Amino acid sequence: MSIDSFLAKVALVILNPLIVFGFLVALLYFFFGIFQFVMSARSDTDREKGKQGILWGLVGMLVMFSAFGIIHIILNTFGIPTSSTSSSTSQSTYLSQLLNG
Repeated sequence: MSIDSFLAKVALVILNPLIVFGFLVALLYFFFGIFQFVMSARSDTDREKGKQGILWGLVGMLVMFSAFGIIHIILNTFGIPTSSTSSSTSQSTYLSQLLNG
């Protein structure tokens, strides 16, 4: 196994799912902040907590999106493929089987 294929697999199997998970956590935190902001219309301190949740959720999503972009820029700079055709083919086959029943 060459270093290029190893790094491509690390990015595909480890880094991408971690980034997606981090993005989902930030998205949930963002929605929780919105919920907290809307539900505490009368309390200024709770509304401020909701605003902070919205802000930090957006910051978290920005960080995860940036990390995804930086990783792919680095991989493309060194000519490392960012996805393998066999895994994308199997993923599309799996998705088509799910959609077709």
